[in-house]
Amino acid sequence: MPLDIVHSVCPHDCPSTCALEVERLDAHTIGRVRGAQDNSYTAGVVCAKTARYAERVHHPDRLAKPLRRTGEKGSGSWREISWEDALNEIADAFLKAAQRHGSETVWPFYYAGTMGLVQRDGINRLRHVMRYSGQHSTYCNALSDAGWLAGTGRKGGPDSREMAESDLIVIWGGNPVHTQVNVMTHVTRARKERGAKLAVIDTYRTATAEQADIFLCVNPGTDAALACGIMQVLFAEGFADRDYLARYTDVPAELEAHLASRTPEWAAAICGVPAEDIRAFARLYGATPRSYIRAGYGFTRSRNGAAQMHAVTCLPAITGAWQHKGGGALYGQSAIYRWDKSLIEGLDRVDPSVRMLDQSQIGRVLTGNAEALRNGPPVTALLIQNTNPATVAPESLLVNKGLRRAGLFTVVHEQFMTETAQLADIVLPATTFLEHDDLYQASAHSYIQIGRKAIEPYAEARENHWVICELAKRLGAEHPGFNMSAWEMLDTTLLASGWPDAETVWQKHWHDAIGDFETMHFRNGFGHPDGKFRFRPDWAAMGTHNAGLPPLPDHCGLIDSATADRPFRLVTAPARNFLNTSFTETPTSTKREGRPTLMIHSGDMADLGLSDGQLVRIGNDRASVALHAKPFDGVNRGTLICESVWPNHAFVEGVGINALVSADPGGPNGGAVFHDTSVWLRDAE
Repeated sequence: MPLDIVHSVCPHDCPSTCALEVERLDAHTIGRVRGAQDNSYTAGVVCAKTARYAERVHHPDRLAKPLRRTGEKGSGSWREISWEDALNEIADAFLKAAQRHGSETVWPFYYAGTMGLVQRDGINRLRHVMRYSGQHSTYCNALSDAGWLAGTGRKGGPDSREMAESDLIVIWGGNPVHTQVNVMTHVTRARKERGAKLAVIDTYRTATAEQADIFLCVNPGTDAALACGIMQVLFAEGFADRDYLARYTDVPAELEAHLASRTPEWAAAICGVPAEDIRAFARLYGATPRSYIRAGYGFTRSRNGAAQMHAVTCLPAITGAWQHKGGGALYGQSAIYRWDKSLIEGLDRVDPSVRMLDQSQIGRVLTGNAEALRNGPPVTALLIQNTNPATVAPESLLVNKGLRRAGLFTVVHEQFMTETAQLADIVLPATTFLEHDDLYQASAHSYIQIGRKAIEPYAEARENHWVICELAKRLGAEHPGFNMSAWEMLDTTLLASGWPDAETVWQKHWHDAIGDFETMHFRNGFGHPDGKFRFRPDWAAMGTHNAGLPPLPDHCGLIDSATADRPFRLVTAPARNFLNTSFTETPTSTKREGRPTLMIHSGDMADLGLSDGQLVRIGNDRASVALHAKPFDGVNRGTLICESVWPNHAFVEGVGINALVSADPGGPNGGAVFHDTSVWLRDAE
């Protein structure tokens, strides 16, 4: 008997948004999950986490029924209640809070636990209709977006499938073997069919760097210095495309003069890459028209992250690589989708006078910091979907203190009892992507996809969209979107955005939204009004946190630099078997990751008298964290790596790695600085 194979889409916080083929064993059960072979980006490949998704969707610890807290916050004392009682209690609490402090006292808080547009973003419709506090989403891409847009003016770039037609692929600040495995499919094809070279630029020898022909290991927060050293060689040794520069860029002569002193030797002293390696890479890059930079997120999660991204995007503007097939650079493709999300997010009801709170500063918000609160009322009610701030947010000790605050009413809609859910007043069970309908775009490729409900929801789990609509009824919130099913909403959104209807997309499995070659390669001009790539970005127009950002590409010393007291720089890179804190509940992922570990250069270990497996402590003014040491010479001395995000409770003392990370905003428009932390290191005994 043939298997029942259902098409679906991976919903997790990954640019690949893989097209899936799911074995459906019965109306409640799935088997294996595979990548869709006939999708030209997924190409039959998915990460191991998703391949074993049955382990997650059928996990015995999934939340089954609504729960009301009966003891102290964090006590683990709960009582099952009905959905009706839960929703009535939540609505009553929100209404009372707004009566006492005004509507902005309620803060709907969400992020990317699912990337589906209906189930993720519908919380904003409730926010806007009720005039609840806004959310400036800064966990992931605020810094990288700003840096990319500063030069190009449009979030887009050459089709990612063109990597297979490149002669040099540069993965800068990303580790796709861990986080975007499909990238490696196209890299492998280019290497086999064209003899392409793979270069990796990162702060440590990642699993991706292990597969590279060239690896440049930079000190954290110094990528722009490396980029400037490369650019200096491109100009000095005749690799600059003068005609392209004159036609497509703003101030090439000014940039060349500025870079004259930014030699490889200058860059080496800052970034840690030997000058001869910088020069050799620059010559290879300059001599390879089909050079494709795949820019990641990691190197932008720093106070100077936007300036670093901007500097990297300048490279193909100097050589003219943008104009060639298999050339240019790509960070993300969101501009191609041109969504009209008015219905999903209630954009017709936005009140610009309502305050906007920084997501990354949730700890400061919940503990009453006046600046974080924008001098407004306290947050006394939270509705949390799709995120786990007790673990993933910066300044996690402060976040946990705030979540434990008396007088804060917290609702968490989740699939598992996360560390955030443990501190809630009411916990609601949520569906997985296989148990509801949703609409997806990708960042790494150009497919619009629909995931339809493949199996029945587990126990009493309910989709995000249903919960938002049911709360709206009880709160008196009126909007057409509250009276539609998820399918009706995604169908209407597709048509309003100029795309085929939902049934057509579903039957085809996907719709390719890629633009024409001339547009995607900026041959019709870049996204700024004059059509020019900007070497001189207008940082002031992009946000208020622009002080200190360089007028031209340069190393920007805004980072939390190492000092005599804190001589090490910490990077909290993604672990292979986790995705933020998703999959930390699955036994295979936790077994493969082992335990929280700190990778330290053997020379630094020797200087401090530390040994393999020893319990060590790292710290700064915010916190200290105990974890086990591992010698690792794939880093520059002075750099520490902790692959995460492990739950706080997985650490020896129950204090997780994000307790060390600052919630200070990166410039110009905010952004979490997860990889910009200086710490001390010592024996934990």
